[in-house]
Amino acid sequence: MEDPESAGAAPPPGLSSLLPPREFLRSRKGQLLLAESVLSFIIFICYIASLAASFMMAPLLEFLLALFLFFAYASKLNEKFKGVHWPLADFLRCVTAAIIYFAISIAAVSKYSDGASKAAGVFGFAATIVFAIDFYVTFNDLVTFLKQGSSDSPEGHKTE
Repeated sequence: MEDPESAGAAPPPGLSSLLPPREFLRSRKGQLLLAESVLSFIIFICYIASLAASFMMAPLLEFLLALFLFFAYASKLNEKFKGVHWPLADFLRCVTAAIIYFAISIAAVSKYSDGASKAAGVFGFAATIVFAIDFYVTFNDLVTFLKQGSSDSPEGHKTE
């Protein structure tokens, strides 16, 4: 029996239709968003199990935002909705997430003595690094995006 993918037949509809394409999962942006989602979820679970449960809202929001952007980029919503400045929104999300994770990780590690708080702090420092890498990559995309926008501006078309 021949493999359906090698024969060129489309896979049957079902759960596989909800999964993002392999090209996106192999891209740097896809891997960063997936790492951000996984780390945010782990940190959220650690904060639920710790004495520092007051910090659980930040990882939950970052998990949901990263998951939304993961599926938005995977389904190419950024190409369909041109009114939203996707690189700018992603850049601001990454910068604020890195700052917030760094601050709450310091507080969780220094103020609380239980193991779950310490684990959340350590994972929070790892998330800070991942978000910092993402905002560096996104900053380069944002600069390119803004340069493209400035070349289309009316100032570049002055003839007088």
